[in-house]
Amino acid sequence: MPTDYEIAKQAGIRPIQDIAAKLGVEKEHLLPYGDEVAKVSLDALSSPRKRPGKPRLILVSATTPTAAGEGKTTTSIGLGQALDSLGESVCLALREPSLGPCLGIKGGATGGGYSQIIPVDRINLHFTGDFHAITTVNNLISASIDNHIFQGNELGLDPRQVSWRRVMDMNDRSLRKIVIGLGGKMQGIPREGGFEITAASEIMAILCLANDLDDLRTKLENILLGTTWKGKPVYLKALNITGAMMALLRDAVHPNLVQTLEGTPAFMHGGPFANIAHGCNSVFATRMAMHYADWTVTEAGFGFDLGAEKFFDIKCRSAGLDPDAVVLVTTVRALKLHGGKDKDTLDQPDLEAVRRGLENLDKHIESVSHFNKHPVVALNRFATDIDEEISIIRERVEAHHVAFAESRHFSEGGKGSQDLAREVMKSVDKNEAFTPLYDLSDTIYQKVHKVCKDMYGANDVAFSKDAEKDLSIITQLGLDKLPVCIAKAPSSLSDDPTLHGRPRDFQVTVRNIQVSAGAGFLVILTGNIMRMPGLPKRPKAEQVELLPDGTVIGVG
Repeated sequence: MPTDYEIAKQAGIRPIQDIAAKLGVEKEHLLPYGDEVAKVSLDALSSPRKRPGKPRLILVSATTPTAAGEGKTTTSIGLGQALDSLGESVCLALREPSLGPCLGIKGGATGGGYSQIIPVDRINLHFTGDFHAITTVNNLISASIDNHIFQGNELGLDPRQVSWRRVMDMNDRSLRKIVIGLGGKMQGIPREGGFEITAASEIMAILCLANDLDDLRTKLENILLGTTWKGKPVYLKALNITGAMMALLRDAVHPNLVQTLEGTPAFMHGGPFANIAHGCNSVFATRMAMHYADWTVTEAGFGFDLGAEKFFDIKCRSAGLDPDAVVLVTTVRALKLHGGKDKDTLDQPDLEAVRRGLENLDKHIESVSHFNKHPVVALNRFATDIDEEISIIRERVEAHHVAFAESRHFSEGGKGSQDLAREVMKSVDKNEAFTPLYDLSDTIYQKVHKVCKDMYGANDVAFSKDAEKDLSIITQLGLDKLPVCIAKAPSSLSDDPTLHGRPRDFQVTVRNIQVSAGAGFLVILTGNIMRMPGLPKRPKAEQVELLPDGTVIGVG
């Protein structure tokens, strides 16, 4: 099979104006970034929806993935292309890539094989500058905080209690904890600080959860910077820089329009991580896709326990969304890993390992039902899979009385995912309105316990002394009624990244609680999860190359 780069080159790319016209975007709302990429103005959402009937939203998530992922994004793209090939009106709404995983361990986030979003190199590297704008806004806040303290600290901010951190869109473990302000009195006030990756920042979360520009401004002003010497909260509004922040985000707020290899329209906008943030593309992009198409395909990951739970309990709750269908992606490889097979031998047939690994799939199917949804299980077929392994999975899925579809979108594009598309369309009538896992009036402990019990299968939750201290402060500040965004390892249902399968009788340990008052949730840090990842021994950056014709390879 040709490489991803060769496939994309052979397919060619249509002018973005043609993709916009196919979707029905009005000329005055199209903001081109060259011939291949455009933004669509938020003003488009103010015009009446032209298509009749209710738009349908499809959520794609997955079982607990291997380190390389199970093709959730690729499946989303293949499903979109399949609906398109069946004559349906469809648009994708996906996250845009972060340079961290792109140059780190996972690579780019534009799909693969015959189910790709193009242009791959531009999307994976800088794209339209959204991540740069978010990074700049975040670091303007950091600079303003330290300047305010240096210039006399009129607000009485306690430098030891400043919770705001700098960010960059790169994996760099050495910047997790640093000391700033060294070098003398003209260099600022020395204090501890650190960096997070841009995709885990509160600014990213705010951009992706904002319902309109007024809501964006309000969310920015509600960012908690820290507390005073007397323990009183200090919010961003007091720094008087909201206007500058809105100006820096002027272009970033508009969703990015691109296309699949088969010319299916796709909005890629925002990119919060699901293991340390809320894992969904922007509300703006989701609404834009639903504004123009009958079917919108969106994703939330890593696994359903991380991204999809937050999609329902955070994004849907705040934006008033409710998926009409849910797709649960799994692979033979992932189930073998959860069945105890060594990660280096996952391509070798092993029927017993598949059978043992089915418990992980069982748990995720049960988790979907907590939200009143009836999932379609999509088996993302790899070339090394054998029919006997797939038969075992199909039989187990059908025992749960949910639909199963084998998908060959990687090797065949939209045509290879048509069976999945048909099952998804049929599943719509089986689903009811979702119910959140918890009420906002629940205590923080109750919220965390419900998610850990229903999504992960934990039987208890323990709060460290530091977490108990955070809990007390948050309650005193009156922020305990926010939803929770649990940050944990993506490779396990538990908070232990080495524990595969379906763990039972385990306890989740909450290490700290961080406040994202602007975004509107509390970040619950479990295990050893970090908000600034590190590079692996052999980062993907070693595979990237610029060709003489100006094309970049190795970022897919």
